[in-house]
Amino acid sequence: MGNRLSKIYTRTGDDGTTGLGNGKRVRKDDLRVEAYGTVDELNSALGIVQAYSLSAAPSELLAEIQQKLFDLGGELCIPETVVLTANDVEQLELALDRINAALPPLKDFILPGGNPAAAACHMARTICRRAERRVISLAEQANVNSHSVRYLNRLSDLLFVLARSLNVTSGDAEVLWTGGKLSDTLSPTRDGS
Repeated sequence: MGNRLSKIYTRTGDDGTTGLGNGKRVRKDDLRVEAYGTVDELNSALGIVQAYSLSAAPSELLAEIQQKLFDLGGELCIPETVVLTANDVEQLELALDRINAALPPLKDFILPGGNPAAAACHMARTICRRAERRVISLAEQANVNSHSVRYLNRLSDLLFVLARSLNVTSGDAEVLWTGGKLSDTLSPTRDGS
């Protein structure tokens, strides 16, 4: 394990900079800091989902994902570091397929909502999409592990089906989009990614 923090504040960031894992100081709004900060926000959002009384399977899955997100944050904080692998993406795909197979077919657009755990899962999904965008922006100027981008992309899909599953297993109805001016031109898909 690395160094333990004995003092939480250091005052070194008072000038608007922060230290990366390799010791380099950058502005707190640097793309790299923005990327790993958004991954941290996503991890916190998953902590909120976990705070609801989930059954063992989704709770264990989310606990594993939180560990991987902490790894991803470290990977982004230390330039040229690779932690996530193709296997990590494949594990998400297996979980996604397993959860989705137990759900009724998707026939309508779903609005974020339902029971509190599902609504929190939808919120985590949108934060995951933002984290993915931040990592893609970072990849325009620095080397970024391609598996990390794939992981976030797959994770947002998994969080969508998990939110559906949390509603279905609790007996809560999904909130369906009732249509509007675009209803005749769109087919049921979540967000086009």
